[in-house]
Amino acid sequence: MRILAIETATAACSVALIEDGVVIAARHELVGRGHAERLVPMIAELLPDGARADAIRVDCGPGSFTGVRVGLAAARGLAIGWGVPVAGFSSLALIAARAFAARAEAERVAVAIPGGHGELFVQSFRRGPEPEGGIASLPPEAAARAVDAALVVGGSAAALVAARGSGEALDAVPDAGDVILLPEGLAALAPAPIYGRAPDAKLPA
Repeated sequence: MRILAIETATAACSVALIEDGVVIAARHELVGRGHAERLVPMIAELLPDGARADAIRVDCGPGSFTGVRVGLAAARGLAIGWGVPVAGFSSLALIAARAFAARAEAERVAVAIPGGHGELFVQSFRRGPEPEGGIASLPPEAAARAVDAALVVGGSAAALVAARGSGEALDAVPDAGDVILLPEGLAALAPAPIYGRAPDAKLPA
């Protein structure tokens, strides 16, 4: 089984080719923006000369609205063209999985990444990883109060939360290859956007 994993929900853009639970090729870049321009060439580097994957896994968010849509559009298009299944995973679970792999002693972690309008997406996990509660979009002060974990993961947002609380910050961004660290249930979500917050636009009454 050859799986193509795609991650574009944050400032990073990454793809990985996985065979029998092992990453055999990968590309990872911190692009900030410009995922649409980099993603397809990165996939082509992993799968040259018309090669295909047997399944696709894609980051559904939360994160950048545009980044999430870019990854999902590419995954769905390839799945149709190749005639293969596509499933999703959460950017927060992916970061948590990396944190647990890096810190063998950690039993609980909180993940914090930038959200919209100055808020942060936060979610706590037990080792597994297993989510503890849902995804919240909160201002930094409220996020710090909501977090009850000694280790906060996720780059500048994590540092912001840890500085306002009592936890330690661990810098991390999602990496497509870390899909191999996720339990099956967290790597088989519906391939649909996870926005993490209600839309700003409201329908007229």
